[in-house]
Amino acid sequence: MTHTPAITATGLFTPEQTITNAELVDAFNAYAELFNEEHAAAIAAGEIEAKEPSSEAFIVKASGIEQRHVIDKTGILDPRVMHPLLRQRSDDEPSLMAEMGVDAATKALAAAGRSADDVDLVICAASNMERAYPAIAVEIQNLLGISGFAFDMNVACSSATFGIQAAADMVRAGSVRAALVVNPEICSAHLEWRDRDCHFIFGDVATATLIESTDTATGAHFEILSTRCATAFSNNIRNNNGFLRRSRPDGMKDRRDMQFMQNGRKVFKEVVPMVSDHIADHIAANGVGADELKRLWLHQANKSMNDFIGRKVLGRTPEPDEQPNILQDYANTSSAGSIIAFSKYSDDLQEGDHGLICSFGAGYSVGSVLLRRHA
Repeated sequence: MTHTPAITATGLFTPEQTITNAELVDAFNAYAELFNEEHAAAIAAGEIEAKEPSSEAFIVKASGIEQRHVIDKTGILDPRVMHPLLRQRSDDEPSLMAEMGVDAATKALAAAGRSADDVDLVICAASNMERAYPAIAVEIQNLLGISGFAFDMNVACSSATFGIQAAADMVRAGSVRAALVVNPEICSAHLEWRDRDCHFIFGDVATATLIESTDTATGAHFEILSTRCATAFSNNIRNNNGFLRRSRPDGMKDRRDMQFMQNGRKVFKEVVPMVSDHIADHIAANGVGADELKRLWLHQANKSMNDFIGRKVLGRTPEPDEQPNILQDYANTSSAGSIIAFSKYSDDLQEGDHGLICSFGAGYSVGSVLLRRHA
């Protein structure tokens, strides 16, 4: 017997601290001034380049971002630190990612009127895990008191949609009754805040999506009509940090490639058509026309990217409510971005309305989830 999977609830954890573009620019420019003063001789000799200042206008034009939520702003805004300052936790304490994930998952369960006893699976799907093992997902499972099993998944910014596909497939097959796909993203910790080209991109957040069979759904829900995932290898978005760094010459030095790196222009040029074609092919394969899509919940990385994809998919400029953006308030939160947009802008859809969640990023990877609303 097969079952029809559905999204029955979502949960969102938002850190209390925010950093505005003005705050970020002040901190970066102070850092740039210090750097240029300390390296004045080398800069004059042409050995290294001076750091250029950032600006609020540059950030908004490049990304559409106006602020971001972070776990810690004090270290990020200190021009002599320029990264989060997080407390060292003992092994007996919940990890930070698990703590964030539990908050979002608890809210999702409450929204659906479910308890830990109703869930058989937890997937922690995120860009960077704070440790390799034991799995953060198993820790979240334990903290919530869920039986069954759990595992981590990393497909960078596409982790949420890939996780939803895995969970939906297991619900459909009957191997689990319900699953939580949790996306705790501490992006501020793997961003290089000293790089003018990307210092504004990321924020921190956690989301959770509850997936169960339509047979057990008790309220409004979104039937998962179809999921589709695709990958194509690229080095244009990369992070080279890992446990092997100490085994290589200079592996422990403060190397730029140990943080988030991307070739933004190439990413835009290559990912946008990949995503546009992916969505068009996905909905066509399911007999859904572009004019039947009431909403696109896209990955929240860059406003220009989303505007281009929306125009390509719909064949016209999307109305604001057809393609809601949240990155102006949250910045890029990697895998969580499309789920934040879905969580905040889905309740108003009516019976039978179609919508599509799509995330995309490093890999390259792209995942889409085609939904139909049931009120």
